[in-house]
Amino acid sequence: MTSDPPRSDHELDDRRDGRDETANERADRNWEELLQELRVMQTGTQILTGFLLAVAFQPRFTEMDEFQRDLYVVLVALAAIATILALAPVGMHRALFGHRRKPELVRIAARIVRIDLIVIGALTIGVTMLIVDFTVNRTAGLVALISALVLVVALWAALPRIMRGRPRAPGAETN
Repeated sequence: MTSDPPRSDHELDDRRDGRDETANERADRNWEELLQELRVMQTGTQILTGFLLAVAFQPRFTEMDEFQRDLYVVLVALAAIATILALAPVGMHRALFGHRRKPELVRIAARIVRIDLIVIGALTIGVTMLIVDFTVNRTAGLVALISALVLVVALWAALPRIMRGRPRAPGAETN
């Protein structure tokens, strides 16, 4: 089997893990995995966006102070950006369908998904702060912000980095 040289360590790992797949088969598999991730991300984004849109039509919306309203507007913008980013790979796939560009599409879509995770993390942290700030007080809102930030960084960044640094168990499956 001849194929292009690996473009990343991840791609090199795919070749060392015993998979007997062509570059196109690998791209198809990786595309399916990206779509699954996007489905989960879209559901969370839709819930947060729906919540934010409903907030503006609640009678107590006018009770928000200036900071809370500014935070709300930033969060609505983040929700819109998250939605646009989550839909971008699908739009790109549709535009490139049949043009034999799937490996390139997968690389770019994976980058977009990473960026979208950052936006969704910021959105989730911000919504948590807004709710706690409005329902309890500013200090509790800041504690919620810091707590959510620590959780997102620990679970989305630090834990995967720690796992990558550890050797795999013998016979462990790879993805």
